[in-house]
Amino acid sequence: MRCLIVLAHPLDKSLNHRFADLAAQTLAAAGHDVARIDLYAEDFDPRLTRAERETHYTETPDHSGIAPHAAALREADMLVLVFPTWWFGLPAILKGWIDRVFAPGIAFDHGTDFGPIVPKLDRLRRMVAITTLGTPWWADRLVMWRPVRRMLKTAVLGSCASQARFSYLPFYAAEKPTAARIDAFEKRVRAALTR
Repeated sequence: MRCLIVLAHPLDKSLNHRFADLAAQTLAAAGHDVARIDLYAEDFDPRLTRAERETHYTETPDHSGIAPHAAALREADMLVLVFPTWWFGLPAILKGWIDRVFAPGIAFDHGTDFGPIVPKLDRLRRMVAITTLGTPWWADRLVMWRPVRRMLKTAVLGSCASQARFSYLPFYAAEKPTAARIDAFEKRVRAALTR
């Protein structure tokens, strides 16, 4: 399989970088072709450009600013997102990547007469979201109802690759990690990626 890992954390020594490295090693060891995009390392601009938005509803949307990212997404059988959850949402750089790359002509086509959009990521079979949260599990699940999970699974994946399976792997209370908790989570990541 072609696996695309998209990492969104500004600090090289973060748990997110560690988990992205683990994902890459696990998938490569299983014989998969692994591509990796580090949004902060490449200084990805999360802002949707005027040209991109102005051509949003035309027959040929302008994807010139994100062409390599669009090609990587189109070619992916598996997409692995590795990111921190901040304020119960995606980091701006990752949200911007989704805004710009999950675009018409790439991830979906507009429906006729502004009806439902038509999924276009037919190749994508799986999305895995690996995220760290400073909050305890109960705040995400019981108070906020897992907004990041719902958005990624229902809005993004459900609209653009409805045939794909989704896995959500949250590492809670990430500001106080113990070696034992990290080891247990890494086993969970390995198991999810080799399923």
